[in-house]
Amino acid sequence: MFSYNPNVIKNYKFQLKIKFKNQHKIYMKRVLITGAAGFLGSHLCDLFLREGHYVIGMDNLLTGNIKNVEHLFPLKEFEFYHHDVTKFVHVPGEIDYILHFASPASPIDYLKMPIQTLKVSSLGTHNLLGLAKAKGARILVASTSEVYGDPLVHPQLEEYWGNVNPIGPRGVYDEAKRFMESMTMAYHNFHGVETRIVRIFNTYGPRMRLDDGRALPTFMSQALRGDDVTVFGTGSQTRSFCYVDDLVAGIYKLLLSDYHKPVNIGNPVEITLQQFAEEVVTLVGNDVKIVYEPLPQDDPKQRQPDITKAKEILGWEPKVDRHEGLKRTLDYFKKHV
Repeated sequence: MFSYNPNVIKNYKFQLKIKFKNQHKIYMKRVLITGAAGFLGSHLCDLFLREGHYVIGMDNLLTGNIKNVEHLFPLKEFEFYHHDVTKFVHVPGEIDYILHFASPASPIDYLKMPIQTLKVSSLGTHNLLGLAKAKGARILVASTSEVYGDPLVHPQLEEYWGNVNPIGPRGVYDEAKRFMESMTMAYHNFHGVETRIVRIFNTYGPRMRLDDGRALPTFMSQALRGDDVTVFGTGSQTRSFCYVDDLVAGIYKLLLSDYHKPVNIGNPVEITLQQFAEEVVTLVGNDVKIVYEPLPQDDPKQRQPDITKAKEILGWEPKVDRHEGLKRTLDYFKKHV
């Protein structure tokens, strides 16, 4: 385990607003974020720093990209540890909050790395819950809409137990997250650890990997290159896409709430993948065709969050409409394709 020296990296352009009180910096809390160099983890680091917290990022860089957090290295309020959370986790000093976002999260990743996927949500979660217990910290774990599997209830609400194939190709991710939730609730009920569980629905935005295999980066990178855009199945399966800024705002509200049971965070506006592909092609503006490939095994036919709890308990709902979110994401992808 090592920490990057924030004085080493120069020529950065990113600036963060730190809250001041009586002309002195007041760091509200000391926060550990695992998976910090990933898509969601890096946006969470930005958010917590903007809110005046001291952030410790941790990532083994298996699927994360150090470039996602390089702009934070010069900040005295940020540390980075290159570490695998499936190994013993030690962080010196007090910790107020832990956010566990370390995990492969796309089908391409967890099909390539099934064992690592299972371990990070089992051993990794166990290690971080133990750290939370030892430090007296509140911990929020990143679960997923995949705990609902190929749902028989639509839209999906938190009380639905799901329809998951535990031995199918997606089971390594689905069951790992279901185990994570069980372990988290056990620590809450048996040890009295303050826990929060977020069930994240499809999210998109800058810093997604172009090759991560999910719908948005696949469609957008193919269209930008002038390639055929690949849709699996007939394209009639549905998804609900939430812009990353909205998602991390909901996660922040959940962490600070008093609610310990799972909460769906996502955008309830549902769209077929055929329609989504057409939207992306129109936005990119290249003359490309949409082609179809066989639907992968156990691919969910429907995905739409019921966000009643998020609205009532957290006072949260998404604000960025899909057209605006896609424009912001396209600006990022144009620079990286």
